[in-house]
Amino acid sequence: MPRGDLFPEIGPFETGYLPLGDGHVMYWEQVGNPRGKPVLFLHGGPGAGAGAVHRRFFDPSIWRVVIFDQRGAGRSWPLGELTANTTPHLVADIETLRKFLGIDRFLLFGGSWGSTLALAYAQAHPQAVAALVLRGIFLGRPHEVEWFLHGLARVFPDTHGAFVNFLPEAERGDILGSYLARLTNPDPEIHGPAARAWSVYEGSCSTLLPSFETVAAFAHDRTAIGLARIEAHYFAHDLFLPAGGLLAHMAAIRHIPAEIVQGRYDMICPAQSAFDLTAAWPMARLTIAPDAGHSALEPGIRAALIAALERFRALI
Repeated sequence: MPRGDLFPEIGPFETGYLPLGDGHVMYWEQVGNPRGKPVLFLHGGPGAGAGAVHRRFFDPSIWRVVIFDQRGAGRSWPLGELTANTTPHLVADIETLRKFLGIDRFLLFGGSWGSTLALAYAQAHPQAVAALVLRGIFLGRPHEVEWFLHGLARVFPDTHGAFVNFLPEAERGDILGSYLARLTNPDPEIHGPAARAWSVYEGSCSTLLPSFETVAAFAHDRTAIGLARIEAHYFAHDLFLPAGGLLAHMAAIRHIPAEIVQGRYDMICPAQSAFDLTAAWPMARLTIAPDAGHSALEPGIRAALIAALERFRALI
């Protein structure tokens, strides 16, 4: 296989639905080698869900890959459900899944919100984490959310303008509150268009060069509803993170090795957060992809992630 290419398409060897309580049911699957080294894939958003392409980052002869859709996202249901949907709930769900599958320790692999959730889980359960591979670091700090809602206008004024102008003029003074009100409206004629506007905005800013395929994927109704509704809900509640944020709790995982991959021109999660995280983590190594934005599928990031997994093969 050429260096940096994704592995061939592959189906899961096991799938299931796991009741979580509070009316939530989690979709999960396992891919690759049933006796391989355990790795848990954490999707972004929150609310974006996982897809078949995410299976292809992992050498199926080496890794036992666990993939799941977080509460309210993807194939988990109810789609877009906000009741009992917080970061502590998601952390507890990972622990439930780990025990259900009989895994002692695994490598965590996550990007964007997946990096946030990986850090939150590792800090809560460091004994269950062998290593982390993280991409497009998002620490959930207020200025990072502010950048997404407003700061992106400096780089994508046209795209940001479409995002803001979707709202009636009277609602534009509170972008997050106005979108959240629409996204939680039970009428599909109200929440559907708002979800697509939010999700297309994010997808349009996710790659270094314009990508029709990326924007089309973000515009898909199922992706848009889960992503937009849950993301706005989390943003409105400071991502449900512990007091002081994730950087204040790094002592719990200082000893765990990590590979951090960051696109130099990541506009969704600018590189400063990756540098801040690396500075607080003696066992972390940062790789900057010089020709990439935010998407894990851009060639530079894709190659760096696959190389990071290769370096961890002997450790797990």
